[in-house]
Amino acid sequence: MKSLVKAALIMLASLTASLSLTVLPARALVEIDVNRGVVEPLPIAVTDFLSGDDLGVQITDVITANLKRSGLFKPVDKAAFIEKVTNPDVAPRFEDWKVVNAQALVTGRVTREADGRLRAEFRLWDTFAGQQITGEQFFTSESNWRRVAHIISDAIYKALTGEKGYFDTRVVFVDESGPKNARQKRLAIMDQDGANLRYLTRGDDLVLTPRFSPNRQEITYMSYAGGQPRVYLLQIETGQRELVGDFPGMTFAPRFSPDGQKVIMTLGRDDGNANIYAMDLRSRTTQRLTASNAIDTSPSYSPAGDRIVFTSDRAGRAQIYVMGADGSSPQRISFGDGSYSTPVWSPR
Repeated sequence: MKSLVKAALIMLASLTASLSLTVLPARALVEIDVNRGVVEPLPIAVTDFLSGDDLGVQITDVITANLKRSGLFKPVDKAAFIEKVTNPDVAPRFEDWKVVNAQALVTGRVTREADGRLRAEFRLWDTFAGQQITGEQFFTSESNWRRVAHIISDAIYKALTGEKGYFDTRVVFVDESGPKNARQKRLAIMDQDGANLRYLTRGDDLVLTPRFSPNRQEITYMSYAGGQPRVYLLQIETGQRELVGDFPGMTFAPRFSPDGQKVIMTLGRDDGNANIYAMDLRSRTTQRLTASNAIDTSPSYSPAGDRIVFTSDRAGRAQIYVMGADGSSPQRISFGDGSYSTPVWSPR
C-alpha cells in the first residue's frame, strides 16, 4: 500500500455538525493502492452495530452502502464472517478477519441514554496490523440516526484515505416533473444518498442553477417569476426567500464567493453581449468585471477568492479564461479543439 486516494466531488455540500463527540486516539492508517489511475477497492468488513432493536442494523446498512458507493471500498459479505462480535470494546480476533481478507474492520454499538438520546460509537481496526485505527462516539436524537451513520462513514473514509469524507452532505437540484406541455420545475434538496428528499419551491415559476453558500445554510438560484429573471437567496431551514436582484435582460448562473459576501453572475444586455458582474450582498451594489464585445459566462471563484475562471467566446469560440477577482488581467488557459463550458475550481 503506497499512496493515499484523492477523491473529487461535484455539487456536494458538507453540513455543520451539531452532535457532541468524543474522539479516541488513532493508532494506524490503512492506505489504498493507486496504480496507473486504477483504484483497487479496499476489502472492509462492517459488522452489525449492537443494539436492542433493528436500529443498529439500519445504521450498519447505511455505512456499508456509503463505503461501497464511493468505489474505494469493497464490503465483505456478512455471510463470510467467522467471528460474531459481541463486545466492540474488546479487540476482535484478527486472524478470523484476515481469513476472509478484510483489511479493515468496523465494529460498533448503539445505546439509548436515560435522557432519550442515542449514543452511537464505533471502532475501526487494521486487521493485518492488529491495531485500532480510530474510534468515536456521538450523542444525538433518534431522528438523526441516518446522519450519525453518514458522519461515521466520513470518519472511516478520512482514516483510511487521508481525505475528508463527503457522506454527511446534501445535494440541491432542480426536480422536473409533469406532462410535456406543462412541466413543473421545483427546487429540491436531499442527502447525498438520495434520502430525505424535500422540495424548497412549489413549482409555480421556472427555477435554474441552484448553488450552496459557503456555510451550506443558504442557496442562491434563478427564478423567472412573471417571465423576468430574478436572483434569490433562500434560507434552507426556514424557507425564507430574499430577492437579491431583479435584472433586465438575461441572467445566468449566480454563484457565491468563498466568503459568502458576494454573488457573481453573468448579465446579458440588449446589445447582445453578456458580461460578468459581482454583487455585494450587504450593499446590493454591483461591479462589472468584464467589458468585452463577446459572451462571458459561467464564472466561478477560486477557493481563495482572489481569481475567477469563466468561459468566453472572445477568441471566436468558447474557451476558458482566468482573471483577478476584480476583473484584472484576463488570461486564456484553454487552447484545444472544440468549445469549453461551465468551468469550476477544484475545492483545493
